Amino acid sequence: MSAESMAILILLGSFFVMVFLRFPIAYAVALSSVFTLLYQGLPLTTIAQQMVRGISSFSLMAVPFFITMGVLMGSGGISERLIGLAKACVGWMRGGMAMVNIVASYFFGGISGSASADTASLGSILIPMMVDQGYDDDFSTAVTITSSVEGLLVPPSHNMVIYATTAGGVSVGSLFLAGYVPAAILAISLMIGSYIISVKRNYPKGEKFNLINLLKQIFISFWALAAVLIVVVGVVGGIFTATESAAIAVIYSLIVSVFIYKGLDWKGVWKVLEKCIDTLSIVLILIATSSIFGFLLTRLGVPQLAANAILGLTDNPILLALLLNLILLVLGTIMDMAPIILIATPILLPIATSIGLHPIQFGIMIILNCGIGLLTPPVGGVLFIGSAVGKVPMERVVRATLPFYICMIITLILITFVPSISLWLPALFR
Repeated sequence: MSAESMAILILLGSFFVMVFLRFPIAYAVALSSVFTLLYQGLPLTTIAQQMVRGISSFSLMAVPFFITMGVLMGSGGISERLIGLAKACVGWMRGGMAMVNIVASYFFGGISGSASADTASLGSILIPMMVDQGYDDDFSTAVTITSSVEGLLVPPSHNMVIYATTAGGVSVGSLFLAGYVPAAILAISLMIGSYIISVKRNYPKGEKFNLINLLKQIFISFWALAAVLIVVVGVVGGIFTATESAAIAVIYSLIVSVFIYKGLDWKGVWKVLEKCIDTLSIVLILIATSSIFGFLLTRLGVPQLAANAILGLTDNPILLALLLNLILLVLGTIMDMAPIILIATPILLPIATSIGLHPIQFGIMIILNCGIGLLTPPVGGVLFIGSAVGKVPMERVVRATLPFYICMIITLILITFVPSISLWLPALFR
């Protein structure tokens, strides 16, 4: 075995061993990189250099702002207002509260950009409400966690910023626009699945549709939804960069949460900022350590080796696209979202583009695959949160989620083989 092959084995082998031993991902990435550097005789100062280089990006400055915006709005009393708006839109249907859950996640995702925040915030309100109205607790939890994935696709999503930075040359504004239609298709597919189950189990209908109530709820929720307009319109219209729009959105979110909705006082704001620092420190450590890992992958030629190996299996673009999805789904079962984006993008993006997938389309594919991974054992962060919030054993939640996995896979296949789903809006506003 050559020295280069041995270095690759040390890098990837030690990484996956530590992942299966449940090491924190940042530690696994950093330690496997250190072992490889030591084997190759490279100076350990390379670690500091690559970590600094990894987070020294103007685009990445948007990430802490988007996280802060999401936490401020999520803690500022907007959950109830968005639930009211969703109820006015779809609550009249059979299984109306399940539909409300799905639509509310679409609205809330446009503010928080986080599946975990969606599940924790909306789930703590909607799951007990659904159970009180006669829905099974495992079904209520399954609807909550699967619909939360919409929040990863609806902008602003800090994971889209991470992908754009990692992929290089991908417009954050185009990615933001690309997420709307896939998220809507995901919501519709989940609603169809929920409706079929609701009819079969005879879940209740809500109150009849009332246009006046809908207009009232739109007015009440306007200030929350306007935060998304500031970000998306500002970036797409070229008024702000992604970082500038995120900073403005933080100030706007602070004003709305404290002075308009009055869901936060100044003492609460400081607690929110503490929570932001906790989340941000995890994200930035992952980005910094993944930069070392990515440097070694490139230096050892792993992306090219992986591309040759995968392309050697078949030259059929359909099978290759399915294989890329399978790889990402498997990674999603053992790794968190940010590390997958940071590590897999440099390896898989060249393969994706070689079979005709647009980088923006592939970015949406990665995010949805990672979202499904958040619901999949053994490392399903949102699955654990949903189980805890709904007070339902994880085994029952997984069983109840199986029909919704089918809905999500159908959506993923549509995104993979119908490029216009992801690319229509970016092309329209180009």
